[in-house]
Amino acid sequence: MSEHVFRHDVLILGSGAAGLSLALRLRDDLSVAVISKRELREGSTLYAQGGISAVLDAKDSIESHVQDTLTAGAGLCDRDAVQFIVERGPDNIRWLLDQGVAFTRNAEYTSAGGYHLTREGGHTHRRIVHAADATGHAVETTLETQVRARANISLYEQHIAVDLITSRHHRNDRQESRCLGAYLLNRDSGRVETFLARFVVLATGGANKVYLYTSNPDVSTGDGIAMAWRAGCRVANMEFMQFHPTCLYHPEARSFLITEALRGEGARLLLPDGERFMPRFDARAELAPRDIVARAIDHEMKRLGAECVYLDISHRPADFIIEHFPTIHKRCLELGIDITREPIPVVPAAHYTCGGVMVDRTARTDLAGLYASGEIAYTGLHGANRMASNSLLECLVYSESAAQDIERRMAQSVAPPDVPDWDESRVTEPDEEVVVTHNWDELRRFMWDYVGIVRTNKRLRRAKRRADLLAQEVIEYYSHFRVSNDLIELRNLLEVADLIIQSALRRRESRGLHYTLDFPDQDATQRTPTILIPDSYQPRHE
Repeated sequence: MSEHVFRHDVLILGSGAAGLSLALRLRDDLSVAVISKRELREGSTLYAQGGISAVLDAKDSIESHVQDTLTAGAGLCDRDAVQFIVERGPDNIRWLLDQGVAFTRNAEYTSAGGYHLTREGGHTHRRIVHAADATGHAVETTLETQVRARANISLYEQHIAVDLITSRHHRNDRQESRCLGAYLLNRDSGRVETFLARFVVLATGGANKVYLYTSNPDVSTGDGIAMAWRAGCRVANMEFMQFHPTCLYHPEARSFLITEALRGEGARLLLPDGERFMPRFDARAELAPRDIVARAIDHEMKRLGAECVYLDISHRPADFIIEHFPTIHKRCLELGIDITREPIPVVPAAHYTCGGVMVDRTARTDLAGLYASGEIAYTGLHGANRMASNSLLECLVYSESAAQDIERRMAQSVAPPDVPDWDESRVTEPDEEVVVTHNWDELRRFMWDYVGIVRTNKRLRRAKRRADLLAQEVIEYYSHFRVSNDLIELRNLLEVADLIIQSALRRRESRGLHYTLDFPDQDATQRTPTILIPDSYQPRHE
């Protein structure tokens, strides 16, 4: 076997909560590879602040959690999927506790087993279990420790997937297309390596770096969605991109999120003159779902020409604020903002991809041998709008389901055949990398301006024309030069941008996160997911 070909039973692309929890749930006798674009822990999970929603309080109920999720999803949730995920919430929290995650405790919460629960927008009960205001950090670092201790799990950091390998790459092509692995660029060596596996899992996260302003880290470039689409998988609901209402507005604080839990504990949104404005937009005020709050902020900023609005929790006791929000308090202090005394400047930012690659209850995609879990996947949970803190729960549940299905199918699986190496014989070193940089900047800016919080058909068509032109340039560049990290990500972002625009043009109504001035009302006849089908789609025969 070539030194640049690696074989495993299971190949997991992505090292956030979805990827690491899946790796840990697989049997010890399986050879597992976990791929990370940067350091193992670098990804959206690490920066998640709020928590994980689950019914842990005796005064709460599964049905209440289901109903809240359906309401937030604006009529587009798959009720069976919602029920499937919510019912498995408590067990998955217990699994995290078994791994060593230290959630915040409070002796007063006897009906919740002593764990402090907070409340966020859209929830009618306190059901968010958390680790202060750094839940993602606690989950990610705990799972990382566990994964590094497992002898059967090989970790490949600083690797980015170029494309999935399917049976079409094999000289003796099978009748049914199947995923066999992936070509990966080793960012340290600059070589493209071949990873083959019986089963492949996409846990690559969302695509929010397609926008100019985002709460997400740099790795969130939609790689898995783009690769799955090119491999023949359907995607759904890509028009529903969630904008978090409150990102810190400061020139030195790129992508720093201000958790919704502040509003859950009484923080108020204020205009620059100190006026509270959310009660004018929704009876739930600051606890309205994120799409409503983000649109309200966007409206007020445009109406006033303001650069930001303000989030104020200074009316709560200072000790309470510091105890519950130590990360935010510390970071704001570093920037000269004392949140115990003054409001926080905030703006909306792209935060979560509610659509994605279509999967069934076992996380299987349309392509045999390929699974997807986490933000990359469309499960039917989020509908037209994701309710706060449901996402970490979703990825835990579907990673468990995927692990169980992979183990059931492992005995009947066949080791993938040899495939051609990545061919660089007809490409050269790039001569003008500035093209990639400029195209990246142009893409993110026109997506923000034309496919953002408020849309029109004119803006969407303008974005489509620009995306098509950029795609032609990138295809030409990709065909002639050696691949690089930036080129791979730009290619994927353009693919995802096109999927978002196509989906938004198809939905001729306003619902949830998709708001268009041309069709400002909901249309009951459009109460179905937006499904895009690639030319290479083949129905799975399993």
